[in-house]
Amino acid sequence: MASSKNIPSTSELPKKEKIPVTKKSPSSSPTPSSPSPSPSPKKKKSTASLHRTAVISQNFITVGIDEAGRGPILGPLVTAALAFTPDQIKQLEWLGVKDSKKLSRDTRDELFERIREVTHDFRIEFIEPDAIDSTLRDPATNLNWLEADTQARLTCELDPDIVIIDCPSPNIPAYTEYFKKRLSTGVKKKVKIIMEHKADANHLPVAAASIVAKVLRDKAMDSICNDIGKDVGSGYPSDPVTKKFIAEHYQDYPEIFRKSWSTYKALEEKKKQKTLGEF
Repeated sequence: MASSKNIPSTSELPKKEKIPVTKKSPSSSPTPSSPSPSPSPKKKKSTASLHRTAVISQNFITVGIDEAGRGPILGPLVTAALAFTPDQIKQLEWLGVKDSKKLSRDTRDELFERIREVTHDFRIEFIEPDAIDSTLRDPATNLNWLEADTQARLTCELDPDIVIIDCPSPNIPAYTEYFKKRLSTGVKKKVKIIMEHKADANHLPVAAASIVAKVLRDKAMDSICNDIGKDVGSGYPSDPVTKKFIAEHYQDYPEIFRKSWSTYKALEEKKKQKTLGEF
């Protein structure tokens, strides 16, 4: 496994020297009878000014936000918000960070540890099944608004200059408008919002957040399996292992189920019909 000392920062990378180019025009060319004018002395930028510019640029914070576990019937929805300086984003590139869906679990686990070493700051939110169900009982809200509320709160806590979000809604303008309304006044005035579909494939901070969210979601599912002593699979209704577990145990472990999901409601309805048939 590579160690963090193998990750070069942008300050360690070799800098290309600029080659001065002198432009000539007919009017400025010296005549043979007149001596060439002596060059005027060049003004040097003060090191203090250069240092101040570097400090400002490294104080510029970009936050990437992504989630894992939006669709499963089992386990939590995990949202990760990671903050990075420009140098740290460059380090993500050196690490080989990319969309978590394109990586194996072993690679994600390894990158998770490396990402932790270069992150400026972070916030993680676990939304458990009962909290999801409680929110969705309100007809005025939905899963998109729950995610936007969470993302806005984490953004306010990190107070970035830019926030980049992998938008879960097909309607990006409406989602962005809702998200903005949930920001504090100070953050709303300051932050630039980039809201995209597949942002985890296009922006390194979001790709890093997708890896962290996915690893933590996988660990949460491992904990569920260990706690109840049964393999529940990935938690997605399409997973054969999860499907078998749901059919056999949906009444035995209610705390891990999202009861507002149609899969669970169908099982409950089937149970009611069977009970009525026994009369």
